[in-house]
Amino acid sequence: MDAADSAHPLRLLFRNLCKDTFFLILLAGLGVLSVAAPNRLASYPALVDWPTIATLTGLLLLTKGMEMGGAMHWLGHRLIKLMSTERAAALCLVMAAALLSTVLTNDVALFVVVPLTLGVCRITDMPATRLIVFEALAVNAGSALTPIGNPQNLFIWQFSKVPFGHFVLHMLPLVLITMLALLALTACAFSQRAIMVSDEQAHAPMDRYLVGLSLALYLPFLVAADQHYQLWALLPVCAAFALLRPRVLANLDWGLLMVFVLMFVDLRLVAGLASVRDAMAGIGLAQAQHLYFAGIAASQVVSNVPAAIALAEYSRDWKVLAYGVNVGGFGFMVGSLANLIALRMSGDRRAWIMFHGYSLPFLGFAAALGYALLFLGASA
Repeated sequence: MDAADSAHPLRLLFRNLCKDTFFLILLAGLGVLSVAAPNRLASYPALVDWPTIATLTGLLLLTKGMEMGGAMHWLGHRLIKLMSTERAAALCLVMAAALLSTVLTNDVALFVVVPLTLGVCRITDMPATRLIVFEALAVNAGSALTPIGNPQNLFIWQFSKVPFGHFVLHMLPLVLITMLALLALTACAFSQRAIMVSDEQAHAPMDRYLVGLSLALYLPFLVAADQHYQLWALLPVCAAFALLRPRVLANLDWGLLMVFVLMFVDLRLVAGLASVRDAMAGIGLAQAQHLYFAGIAASQVVSNVPAAIALAEYSRDWKVLAYGVNVGGFGFMVGSLANLIALRMSGDRRAWIMFHGYSLPFLGFAAALGYALLFLGASA
């Protein structure tokens, strides 16, 4: 009986991965790349950014603890008391996601807002998947503002060596207009109807011990991760939950972590192909307009963080590069790792369809806006 129970999470993980289209695509891609270059098999573990995986694992555990402890349910209920309509609640959550992303990074902002959104939707009739899609767009837009909002900005800020305020002022027009457009789109996508609250779920009990444990571990983990001690910081978090609340470990989205590992291997293998590097060298990245569109296009293929790192080898024009890779976070799901995190946390396998329905047109808008701000204003 115990053996069967312990094996059950593994069987569940296997079944979920078999139904995960994105995971299967990544796995198939790895198979093709492995056949094409079998001599690189031994280097696969080195292609994974293990500190990022450790940080993601810790954040997933801590937010799962908050969620399973009932904290997000409790916060959601308090929020609904303040917001009487679907549109008001949606605008509040989208703005919260954007603002948090400017100081906590886009992925950490999602770890706060998405569980809260799921808590809200459990006690109301609000559309969870649509809300999470808009929150993903919001953290991509909001995080572009500051050097610490997302990993690609941090990288660009470090190699450009410009003052913090200078970076913010450069990104401000793009972020301000994209956020205004996103808020307008949010207002159109969510109605003014009153929110219906489920009384049966409004008073769900809270596991105060689990919530307290998660909160106590949260800040020390973030501080240690910021100091680049991610792997060491993860050990006490895992140990605490294993000893005190093992069900949190059992309910962790291990599939998301496996998807991230595959993404690192696949994308870095693609970026290292001689044909890809030759193509990058031959598209004239010394020209600012070419660099801008290359940043957008590369983000759609290898995600905006690897795109920023790769393109910085060919141009030091940080202003254009920052616009290109941040705009590139919209569009396809792979454009930003934050998109993947949000869609996986939604728990809806059809979320990626809705996401692309909003994100691809928004990419067109943001790309045109970025081009106008960078090049048309300067020429005028």
